[in-house]
Amino acid sequence: MKNIFTEEREVKTPKLYHALITFLCLVVIMMVGIKVYGVDPHIPMFLGVIVAAIMAMVLGYNWKDIEKMMVDGISKAMQSILILAIVGMMIGAWLISGTIPTMIYYGLKLLSPKVFLVAAVLICSITSLATGTSWGTMGTMGLALIGIGSGLGMPIGPTAGAVICGAYFGDKMSPLSDTTNLAPAMAGTDVFTHVKYMLKSTIIAYLISLAFFAVYGFMHATSGNVDTSQATVLMDGIKASFNINPILLLPPLVVILSIALKVPAIPGITLGLLVAAVMAPFAQSGVNIGGILDVALNGFVLESDVEALNDLLSTGGLMNMSSSILMTMIAMMFGGIMEGTGQLAVIIEAITKHIKGDAGLIGATEATCILSNVVMPEQYISILVPGRMFAPAYRKAGLHPKCLSNALESSGTVTSCLVPWNTCGMFIAATLGVSTSVYAPWAVFNYVMPILCFVLAFFGVTATKMTPEEQAKADAGELV
Repeated sequence: MKNIFTEEREVKTPKLYHALITFLCLVVIMMVGIKVYGVDPHIPMFLGVIVAAIMAMVLGYNWKDIEKMMVDGISKAMQSILILAIVGMMIGAWLISGTIPTMIYYGLKLLSPKVFLVAAVLICSITSLATGTSWGTMGTMGLALIGIGSGLGMPIGPTAGAVICGAYFGDKMSPLSDTTNLAPAMAGTDVFTHVKYMLKSTIIAYLISLAFFAVYGFMHATSGNVDTSQATVLMDGIKASFNINPILLLPPLVVILSIALKVPAIPGITLGLLVAAVMAPFAQSGVNIGGILDVALNGFVLESDVEALNDLLSTGGLMNMSSSILMTMIAMMFGGIMEGTGQLAVIIEAITKHIKGDAGLIGATEATCILSNVVMPEQYISILVPGRMFAPAYRKAGLHPKCLSNALESSGTVTSCLVPWNTCGMFIAATLGVSTSVYAPWAVFNYVMPILCFVLAFFGVTATKMTPEEQAKADAGELV
């Protein structure tokens, strides 16, 4: 009896229908798992890996070949996996040292009734940049600002829109965010190169959002008393639990300086971790080396009298990054099989033969990410799957991988909240108590960002060619 797992067979070149069957199975499994049963995407994604492996065997590959494809796929994301692990440890150190609470405290001090909506964007931006999580920001600062906006007499739609714009700006730009690390891993570049390249287009979209909310807020300003008690409660809770001092802003400044000096991502983030760890015993009472090591592994847990503050600041640690790390590994197993069997190639060929120019390729990438958010309603998948799909096409076109990572973040990350049945859309509706149809028209940053990225591609701002040296590194599978 023949062993289908080990026997050598003739390997077939995949047809388009082979690849479409594999992807359609993944889409159906993801939709049923996430939407119908409400499970995390990990196991549905792994079921997609099984489907891809079965299709590989149909094409004639044996198990040894398939296993190598999966391992090769994971290896391509190994730097990102290491960064996610170190970022988890750094978040724990930044919390126990008081760095993140200090950033949030000064952000809340920006609150001003006269420019409430602009202040809401800025506060949520600072919080999301500091914590790397849009969900955590919206579930804490966002809720407080919704209450303050109600006291101000501000309609709930614009208030929720301002919160979402700020939260997603930080989620898109923070080196602490898992999406900010996943996008360059899928594209083939490093996180610092990715963040720097996003700056121009993201800042323009951000300024457009701020200008919009400034004008709207001025036109709808009221002279009534504003209830800022919720913000005051958060500030008092931070001061009661931490020593607040501007010197605690040094760790993020070290990371920013590392980016500016082109220090590689892993040592740059590690420096931010070490600076916070050294400062922690001197900055906060009762902190010792054992406590620092513990939060680096298991995360920081705040036990204050303010429940919302506990929810926001009880996070971080290596173990809390395990979900993102495992999701990346499983997705790269799928991508490795699809790439190794040539199924990705036939799909990209079918898409790109109708595309003309670099801007067209970037537009197709964004459209695929948005479609992924609709049909596979999970933000991570809208970055992971299109990232692996389009990476070969970008290399063939000579486009730098940072163009791909920018397109992934400018569409996959920010549009997830605009889909009511996406996990992000459902979270916002449940947390802020505002339906997608109410807040979506006001989420200016989130729908301006992909449009702006596409438009700027025509002018070469988000469509940069590789040098011959960079092309050689990309063809060799190295980070560019």
